[in-house]
Amino acid sequence: MFRAAIRLVAFMSCTLLSWTAVAKPVEVFTVIGPEGEGVLRWITSEASCPSVKWDNHKPVDMQLRTGAIEIPARVTLQSYQKPSVFDQITCEAKWPRGIKLAHVKGKKLIAPKYTYQRILIIADTGCRMKASENAFQSCNDVEKWPFAKVVKSAAEKKPDLVIHIGDIHYRESPCPTANLGCKNSPWGYGADAWRADFFEPAKPLLDSAPWVFVRGNHESCARAGQGWYRFIEPRAWDSMRSCDNAELDSLADYSNPYVVPVDENHQFIIFDSSAAIGKKLDKATLMFQNYSEEFQAVNNFSGKKNFFLSHHPFFAISPVKNGQPLTSGGNKALLSVLGEHENSLTQIDYFMHGHIHAFESLSFDGNHPSSFVLGNSGSQMEGELPKVVSESFELSPNLMVKNFSSHPNYGFSILEFSKNPSSESHLTAYDVDGKEILLCELTQRKSICQLR
Repeated sequence: MFRAAIRLVAFMSCTLLSWTAVAKPVEVFTVIGPEGEGVLRWITSEASCPSVKWDNHKPVDMQLRTGAIEIPARVTLQSYQKPSVFDQITCEAKWPRGIKLAHVKGKKLIAPKYTYQRILIIADTGCRMKASENAFQSCNDVEKWPFAKVVKSAAEKKPDLVIHIGDIHYRESPCPTANLGCKNSPWGYGADAWRADFFEPAKPLLDSAPWVFVRGNHESCARAGQGWYRFIEPRAWDSMRSCDNAELDSLADYSNPYVVPVDENHQFIIFDSSAAIGKKLDKATLMFQNYSEEFQAVNNFSGKKNFFLSHHPFFAISPVKNGQPLTSGGNKALLSVLGEHENSLTQIDYFMHGHIHAFESLSFDGNHPSSFVLGNSGSQMEGELPKVVSESFELSPNLMVKNFSSHPNYGFSILEFSKNPSSESHLTAYDVDGKEILLCELTQRKSICQLR
């Protein structure tokens, strides 16, 4: 194993020298991790990490997170495979508390606020290129893949924090030769597809606010998990949890939930559901056991109003076509685990998800947490949602929908917390141009939305 490690380091060093001949854009941003700790990330084609100057202190070197590397193709969910080339290095440094500015090679970055009031929420942003479904979105058309427009309008709202609730990377298959809509698009799971699908269009928001990332199924190990861990996972690098070795996916496809504090009264619970399948789990399976442990950890996150963020919905309505009856969009694997940990619901005030490419808000009879689906930020829309739902609609046994709102537009949402704990919080849904569509009042685990 030691010899293999030496060969890998040598390979990385040689390939880095060849890749740096072509300059790539520098990506710089701040990612927020457990307990709100900020980590400065710097992705560069240079051979070594730069130094960072915190306020007026003496510069210190950033640490290397991962080097440039070419990872052999692995069996994936798609029919096309190719090696994953990461042609830049990723550097990082933890933001010290009390620091206001970071200076890196002429760039100035503002420190995380650690207390946030205006929080931008997006999900499902990438351009879908998936041969197994013959689904090829027009990535070259800003109207048909509007993520860049969403970013521009959202940045103008000057959020304190940006949250992405998963499914960042979608360019999994090569664009068909005759398809002009996605012609010449990079594809696969390497850095070029990550740049096209996320870093380039997201730049105005990456520059303006720190980010919280929630892992989606597109960032699972069988898909874009290698980029997830290299670029945006906030916690320390762990080669055993990198998605580079398929034999270790049972480790790397799961991670412990953590809390991001918002203020004295609110916090986000970040839950990794990337591996969740679409059917009920047997208690003896590894997936059931892993998610069960994660729910047990959630039970310890009390003391504040909790907003539970996972990519896969627990409580949602599926889009329908051709007048089909309404059905639950909740993930059956996660719901089967939650059924054994219903006490977790007492710790949660609101659910927030992506995965379904639409906006919807649901609240229920009794003291059950409300649920939002916010997956309408760029990836191809799927089916339609009803405009109204009967109050007699039973989403699952003994769970009646009390209030429901949806809209079919691409866009983003902003969650605003009141500084007064007795006052309502608000979530506003916007279209791609930043026009208000819905205003939702959040109080006592209920969400009531009105058209704007």
